[in-house]
Amino acid sequence: MVAFLTAKINLEKNLYESAVWIANVGSGEVYPFTSGPEDTCPQWCPDGRKLAFISRRGLLEGEKGANIYIASLESKEPWKLAYFKGGIAEYRWSPDSKKIAVISKVGEVHEDVKVIDRIPIWNNGEGFTYNLRKHIFIVDTSSGITQQLTNGDYNVTTLAWSPDSRKLAYAASVDELKPYESRVFILDVGSGERVELPIKGYSVSALTWSPDGSKIAFIGRNVSGERGFASHNRVYVYDLNSGEFKSLTKGLDRNVLNTLGSDARWKSCSPTLKWVSRGGLQDGHIYFLVPDAGKVTLYRASLDGGLEKYVELDGRSVDEFDVSSSEDLAVFTSMSPIEPAELYAFKASSLTKLTNFNEFFVKSFNLTKPKHFTFKASDGVEIDGWVLWPPKEAVKSEELPWILYIHGGPKTMYGDGFFFEFHLLAHKGFAVVYTNPRGSDGYSEEFADIRCHFGERDYQDLMEAVDYVLTKYRGKLDPKRVGVAGGSYGGFMVNWIVTHTDRFAAAVTQRSISDWISKFGTTDIGFYFNSEMIGCGQPPWKNPQAYLEKSPIMHVENAKTPTLIIHSMEDYRCWLDQAIEFFTALKLKGVETRLVLFPGENHELSRSGKPKHRVERLKHITRWFLKHLQGIEEKD
Repeated sequence: MVAFLTAKINLEKNLYESAVWIANVGSGEVYPFTSGPEDTCPQWCPDGRKLAFISRRGLLEGEKGANIYIASLESKEPWKLAYFKGGIAEYRWSPDSKKIAVISKVGEVHEDVKVIDRIPIWNNGEGFTYNLRKHIFIVDTSSGITQQLTNGDYNVTTLAWSPDSRKLAYAASVDELKPYESRVFILDVGSGERVELPIKGYSVSALTWSPDGSKIAFIGRNVSGERGFASHNRVYVYDLNSGEFKSLTKGLDRNVLNTLGSDARWKSCSPTLKWVSRGGLQDGHIYFLVPDAGKVTLYRASLDGGLEKYVELDGRSVDEFDVSSSEDLAVFTSMSPIEPAELYAFKASSLTKLTNFNEFFVKSFNLTKPKHFTFKASDGVEIDGWVLWPPKEAVKSEELPWILYIHGGPKTMYGDGFFFEFHLLAHKGFAVVYTNPRGSDGYSEEFADIRCHFGERDYQDLMEAVDYVLTKYRGKLDPKRVGVAGGSYGGFMVNWIVTHTDRFAAAVTQRSISDWISKFGTTDIGFYFNSEMIGCGQPPWKNPQAYLEKSPIMHVENAKTPTLIIHSMEDYRCWLDQAIEFFTALKLKGVETRLVLFPGENHELSRSGKPKHRVERLKHITRWFLKHLQGIEEKD
């Protein structure tokens, strides 16, 4: 039996409705288990008799917090186990099914005057967090009695139970000036005794114990190493007895964790790392996802150094996964460029599609499959790209208007992910071109490392991609009716492009960066991300020239391209000042521009913003490109 989550938009109520469903892999039966409308993150009790999930049942609109509910397969009638005012960042059943460990925020943020003594003062999607900390709570699954297990001036980021249910391994961010660095601890749940493991200089995003409890595996990025923030996440194993510490993916020059872009993905609660053993320790495998050249594959590694692709699909990617304790069954969600995520099972080398929730949508619209291409950049490095052509009924001319899209990150990637936005534009008569320039994920660390060099080789790759597709598709793509769009790092790159070339007829920049100096001190990650990626390890007062040179605002004298600026008013990753600065500069320069601000939204507007705002955003984008690339004026 597989528990999974479905989510859909209710445009009338301006919210997302999510519910837990069950799939019987043997019979193929699929049915709803909860009624929703805001049930998320289902997790089986290890004994298989009950199912827990997070829900906002009983909470008022706007009320903070979340509940854990439990339901048995027999009754299906859920009961509330515990309420957490600080929300639930992560939760895990103990292997003996008697307890649930929860990470939740503690502390209070004053609604009026705010007295602040630490940074960051806020976090994207969370608001002001300067006085909040994330800590571990233990819930007794019989009584619902809840006990806070950790406290102090640090944030717990992830946790894992030991096989005997007596200990928890957890990662924590301890240094406020280096919140990206993790410390790893072993906590005895009964006595409260805590031991720190000698794992330093890593950003740890997932933990799991070996089945015999002698080792801990984790996904970590060596942020203190030679490549810094450009380093790949790798799978490491630490032996609790010998102290031996090694990487199981050292020979794989690819990142570990799913970084494939999509605007049709719901928040995940599935494991990103799982250690399964059928018999002895040496017989087991550790499972994880690896992005590679636009595709995400389920890998597994063994302690003897074995590393293999376990589930690799043609033309689609593995998005989330879980593996049975006997290793005879893997279940996962998978999406493709022409189909949103569905549930699949992989057993005995056989693949079975378990759900078809999106069948009506896919059949109702003529979704064209992107054409993959590669080209060699001027320095000889191969670059991946895709062209999404409009369906025949949307084609209005022999030479098509088209749009270059640029992903965020920069260490993310385009590929076998579903983008509704791209298909919408294709149905409006545009071709959409998207690539993975230098800085992207899915390739080597060297490929990803553009620290101190934003707007250089990455910019060249994008311009050479434009040159390549205009040559390859001469007579099909109009060299004059070309637009450019992107968000976050992609928004920075749009700003950089319009201040360095006038080859584009229109631009849309979203959640963007125009001024690296102001971003340094106003955002949740700016004080360390900017220093590493722009300042070559230095803050702006020590290396001002680097920040100024890489800030599009300093090159706005060259701008000519009509530019639409879209920004969320609660975007604390790339704050509102970035949009206003660029808008003001373009206005003073006499460039046609428009600023569209979305109240109550954050950096995730395009992926998980309020449904009506997401629709409104898409309307503004299509109107802008229709006006400037097709000469069509649509009313606001």
